[in-house]
Amino acid sequence: MSAPARRRPRFHPLRVADVERLTDDAVAVTFDVPPELAEDYAFRPGQALTLRRVDGDRDERRSYSICAPVGAPPRVGVREVPGGFFSSYLVHEVRPGDAIEVLPPSGTFTADLSQPADHVFVVAGSGITPALSLAGTVLGDGESTVTVFYGNRRTNTVMFADELADLKDRHGTRLQLVHVLSREPRDAELTTGRLDGDRLRTLVGAFVDAEHVDHWWLCGPHGMVGDARALLAELGVPAERVHQELFYVDDVPPQPVRGDDQTVEGPSSQVTVVLDGRSTTLALPRDEPVLDSAQRVRSDLPFACKGGVCGTCRARVTDGEVEMRRNYALEAGEVEAGYVLTCQTLPLSDAVTVDFDA
Repeated sequence: MSAPARRRPRFHPLRVADVERLTDDAVAVTFDVPPELAEDYAFRPGQALTLRRVDGDRDERRSYSICAPVGAPPRVGVREVPGGFFSSYLVHEVRPGDAIEVLPPSGTFTADLSQPADHVFVVAGSGITPALSLAGTVLGDGESTVTVFYGNRRTNTVMFADELADLKDRHGTRLQLVHVLSREPRDAELTTGRLDGDRLRTLVGAFVDAEHVDHWWLCGPHGMVGDARALLAELGVPAERVHQELFYVDDVPPQPVRGDDQTVEGPSSQVTVVLDGRSTTLALPRDEPVLDSAQRVRSDLPFACKGGVCGTCRARVTDGEVEMRRNYALEAGEVEAGYVLTCQTLPLSDAVTVDFDA
């Protein structure tokens, strides 16, 4: 007898409990989770929530990192992207009492935090959001230490400035907080400028003993994360101690899901999509990602960023050959096991099976 198919988490409408203004272009949105859904929305530090907004035939989702410590109500930090359909709505329109469709927490930017450890965060801009959840959680054990290198443009763009200062007041020497500003001079030259590889090398040498750091957490734009990874490799830091998450905004926003008639011109593959125990076989073009083309028939397929960053559209290829163009979410072991990001995956062989339940 085969095992039952794994059921995907589903969206639930959650009431907004609070909207806190962080900067001119950023807010923190806290959700009220009813008791019957408390288990579904229990999160690990570093995880994210995927939010859904439907406007006419436009169905869009965005993934936002949770910025609350474990045990607190789920809260996300949102910075407005100019012209952003979703971020502008959250920053300027949402009010307490509004209902927003939210998926249960997901994401792998986390680790086993059951033992006291030394943590270093290298973050920029809204990359502080998951770091705040992780740092607030681990400092609660009374023994762990945290160092945060936090890059921003100016003082007035720093998200969670007061909350970080409060953490510093509560935990004293167990928390080192180093602000680096790129467009505003500071007293020390070391903390004025971009948080790039050269500056990070100097900061690490001045503030931490890299050999004894248990966890390195990197969250921000691709360039900064790449520079940090290169430096840590140069310092001989084992790869398993390094965790990364990118904050990425595509030049072209994710296309809305529409139930258009499916027509294929040019080379195609027979792609079988498995989700929630239901299989659908479709003729899909080879020059378009599986997620985009399959959604025209299976609008229930999970997605959020469509930029290869959040991992919401993760699935396993159980038959056939594919090409994954971009991957910022899956670990090497997941890729070796056949997992892909369907928003970035093109079918190559005549027949392909993609299993979202695997």
